This record gives sequence, structure tokens and C-alpha cells, in this order.
Amino acid sequence: ALGIGGLPVGRVIEVFGPESSGKTTLALHTVAEVQKKGGVAAFVDAEHALDPVYAQKLGVNLDDLLVSQPDAGEQALEIVDTLVRSGAVDIVVVDSVAALTPRAEIEGEMGDSLPGLQARLMSQALRKLTASISKSKCIVLFINQIRHKIGVMYGSPETTTGGNALKFYASVRLDIRRTGAIKNRDEVVGNTTRVKVVKNKVAPPFREVIFDIMYGEGISKIGEIIDLGVKAGIVEKSGSWFSYDSTRIGQGRENAKEFLKNNPDMAASIEKAVRQSTTKIADDMLGAPEPDEGQDLEG
Repeated sequence: ALGIGGLPVGRVIEVFGPESSGKTTLALHTVAEVQKKGGVAAFVDAEHALDPVYAQKLGVNLDDLLVSQPDAGEQALEIVDTLVRSGAVDIVVVDSVAALTPRAEIEGEMGDSLPGLQARLMSQALRKLTASISKSKCIVLFINQIRHKIGVMYGSPETTTGGNALKFYASVRLDIRRTGAIKNRDEVVGNTTRVKVVKNKVAPPFREVIFDIMYGEGISKIGEIIDLGVKAGIVEKSGSWFSYDSTRIGQGRENAKEFLKNNPDMAASIEKAVRQSTTKIADDMLGAPEPDEGQDLEG
């Protein structure tokens, strides 16, 4: 959906959405992909909520992950600046913008009114960071939360925290939403998730992608293999039955996923066929332009 085969290097990315929509999961998957390609990743955990067990399940190598849990927003953004300027890091994730609390607010009393402090902090930080990010070819991924504006009669009342600066400086903005539940009989085992590219400076925007996030597992690779296999005509779908190479692999998508989990050789064979026909799938899904040189990346 990004149109260039992944997240662009040397750019600011923003991932935002409601609670429990999969923002951190998406960011951790991105970190895992960067690490698989030999890159160095850093995670600035301003929310102090990183679950190392879950991160490991998503494929993150915790031994090589640089983790910081700063006390104040200024400290967090100084750490980001230092990491980016070092040129030794390929991706920095900030989780989240809403938790970047200015020091003045921390040191003040509960109920103190300090309007615009966080917005000013973000604006100043991004002015300093953008040139360094571009030179170092580092990705800086900000996770952001949603708030509601009061008294909005027309249009969406939703807005993101931290002022408007991040909206301008971000090259890619991803809106992630939970659209439904995935059930195994009566038990909810995952979410159907939709990601919409609401801003894209490197390819046409407003494209969407839908995938499964399974609890304790992350984004379902097997589910993607089945969906893309059907789109490419590699996996045949007749009614509710799925079949591959004249072999029935299950009635219903969840049963087909379970069958492929238990038959990794067949899953690998379908994945290989899907990868060989990626151009056809991309054209069918997106009508995507050819990626520009140097706009490749992990994702």
C-alpha cells in the first residue's frame, strides 16, 4: 500500500490510531524486519509499556535492540537526536508522542494549565531532527494517539496529539484501525485490522491494506499468504473451500490457516509462488507505480 515496497529511509513516519488497534505491534514488526536485514534498531519507550515477551514473539531480537525509557519528553527527544546523529541506527521508534511529557508539566502540580507545551516541544525537536534524519538515512517512526476535538459539528472530530508539526514533517502517515474480531468458535483470538495511508510524500496516498493481528502472535503471515494467493490465482477458492495444487487445504479461512501452520512445506511453496507473482498482485491491488531507486526499505 506504500507504493515503494516498504517504509522510506531518511524520513519521519507517523502511525496513529485508537487504543488496541495494533500501533505498537506494527512498529515492532518493522523493527524485526530491520533487524533481519542486519540493521540496528532503537525503541524509545516513553509509555514504559514495552512487553519484551511479546516483542520476542514478533521476531524482535531483544539482545540487539536499544531500549530507552526516558523520564521526560525533552530527554526522549534528545536521545532520538543523539541516536540519529550517530549514524549507527537504522530505525528509531518513539512510543508514543502522547507520552512525551514536557519537564515543566512533570515538575508542576496536578491540574496546572500549561497549554501548547507539548506542541512546542515537538515542533522544535522536528526542526532539529529532519536534516539529521535525511543525512543518516535513518527511519524515525512516531506512534501517536487520537484525541477528540470539542464542538466539531462537521467533519471528523479526531485529531492526533502533539500539535500540527508532526503532520507536516511526516513523509508517511498511517491510520491503523481495528475493523472486526477473529473468532475461534466463541473465543476472540485476533483482530481484523485496516491500515490507510493518509499521507504519502513518496507515492500516491489513500491506499489501504487489511490484515489479521492474532493475539500473542502479531500480524498473521499465514493469513496474508492465503489472501495474496487467492488474489494471484495460486490458491483456488470455491465457496468456502480453499485448495492449492488440487489439494483441499480447508473449509473456511481459519481452517485453511490451521492446515498451512501444520504443513509448513506447502505454506513455503505458496509463499514462493506468491513472491514470484508480486508484480501482478501489486498491479491488481494498487495499480502501483514502479518504485524509485533508493526508496526501498524494510517493512
